[in-house]
Amino acid sequence: MGFFDSILRGISRLFKKRQASIGIYGPPNAGKTTLANRISRDWTGRSMGKTSEVPHETRKAKERKEVVIKAAGNKISFDIIDTPGIATKIDFHNFVEEFKMDEEKAKTRAKEATEGVIEAIKWLDKVDGVLLVMDSAEDPFNQVNVTLLGNLEARNLPTIIVANKMDIDDASPATIRDAFPQHPTIPISALAGYGMDNLYKAMMKYFR
Repeated sequence: MGFFDSILRGISRLFKKRQASIGIYGPPNAGKTTLANRISRDWTGRSMGKTSEVPHETRKAKERKEVVIKAAGNKISFDIIDTPGIATKIDFHNFVEEFKMDEEKAKTRAKEATEGVIEAIKWLDKVDGVLLVMDSAEDPFNQVNVTLLGNLEARNLPTIIVANKMDIDDASPATIRDAFPQHPTIPISALAGYGMDNLYKAMMKYFR
């Protein structure tokens, strides 16, 4: 390749730079959609999805394109993807017994939730980085967290662990940080907005 060809190729890369896609992942009810809503509202004024105490409220991935985040004197535009909660087992009986859902609706929710897990895994082929949301009041050593991290590491996807629910009294982000020291851990409350400035700074650093 000649000198001028090299210059043209470099210029082409600059003008064809792709928008970075960031997937929000984690187990059900860790606060993924609450975080997606917080990020989207902070920078676009719009929410992304509905939240609920019933697991698997988000059963289809939702994408918000060109979310321009500003932090530390810089700004970057991201595509944010809120993915369905990852679970190793989804049983419609749980919706019936724990949340008093009628059987037909419970079976439909379980089926859609299972399809959502498959869709979320497929999205890993498209994203450039991951915000892995964990409930900081729960034991981080569960099958979903460990399996997800192994998958992300195998794909060499930049990952920030988001230790969510800092507004809960027994929250312990240090437990998450100690469990997975190979990844940056940012304590936040997506619901209350605590720690979001630190998360935005980390996104600027690790997802550039």
